Amino acid sequence: MNYTLNQLQIFLKVAQTASITKAAEELYLTQPAVSIQLRNFQDQFDIPLTEVVGRRLYITDFGKEVALAAENIINEVNAIDYKTLAFKGKLIGKLKLSVVSTGKYVIPYFLSDFLKKNEGVELMLDVTNKAKVIEALSKNEVDFALVSVLPTDLSIESVELMQNKLYLVGNKEHKQKRKVNDKEIFETLPLIYREVGSGTRHVMEKFIEQNSLPVQKKMELTTNEAVKQAVIAGLGYSIMPLIGLKNELVNGDLHIIPVKGFPITSTWHLIWLKGKKHAPAAAAFLQYIRNEKDRIIKEKFDWFEKY
Repeated sequence: MNYTLNQLQIFLKVAQTASITKAAEELYLTQPAVSIQLRNFQDQFDIPLTEVVGRRLYITDFGKEVALAAENIINEVNAIDYKTLAFKGKLIGKLKLSVVSTGKYVIPYFLSDFLKKNEGVELMLDVTNKAKVIEALSKNEVDFALVSVLPTDLSIESVELMQNKLYLVGNKEHKQKRKVNDKEIFETLPLIYREVGSGTRHVMEKFIEQNSLPVQKKMELTTNEAVKQAVIAGLGYSIMPLIGLKNELVNGDLHIIPVKGFPITSTWHLIWLKGKKHAPAAAAFLQYIRNEKDRIIKEKFDWFEKY
């Protein structure tokens, strides 16, 4: 036997996801690279680790035993790394965050320098819709959550990060006839919605209801990226967070349609359960956010503040 730690990590991820494609995505590798390492790992065993039935990948009973052993080995190696860093007096531990899907355009900039300065901190980041983010927080599965709509049925503490602004957007073929449109423009524009449970949808529907906007619902999609591509393709219009539109606005693929009462504004908050006892890594991150958020916003989001 001459397998490597890298092969153990790849096989464990394949076992956890039951998919070479998903494993490649989560490991930031190409699919061929994962397939090659999986094959090289399998070549060292006489018993199959995986099998394909009806084009679906399954882990054999033997493969499950190997995956469990691989997980134990990797955990022990990580423990050695943590102990080495702790001996040097460096911060160690896991930092677990759950972030609403639009927050993926925000949170990396608040994490980057912190993780560079604290190489012993392991980040676990889940990007999903608001409903699942709040569920993870309520079950105390994460240290923090990033949301733009605060939950009303949880006892939480929070720190404000930055403003969230939503605009009506269309593709480059939309001809602008007026400098600022009245709400009647919605009578002729088919709108593309996010799915139920999305924070963007919640803010959008609340604004529509409060202002009695005469909207036409065209379709419903499950991610901001899907909505963005649908608008670019000319399938409709949408009310979208500015934070995720930088490249498309610069390239001219999308543009903001000015409407009275816009933008819709909310605030990004980092939240946690009230009274939660933070582990050292989480406590250090929270302190970092409080100390550095203004600098980060000024350096990384200057374009955002111009709209």
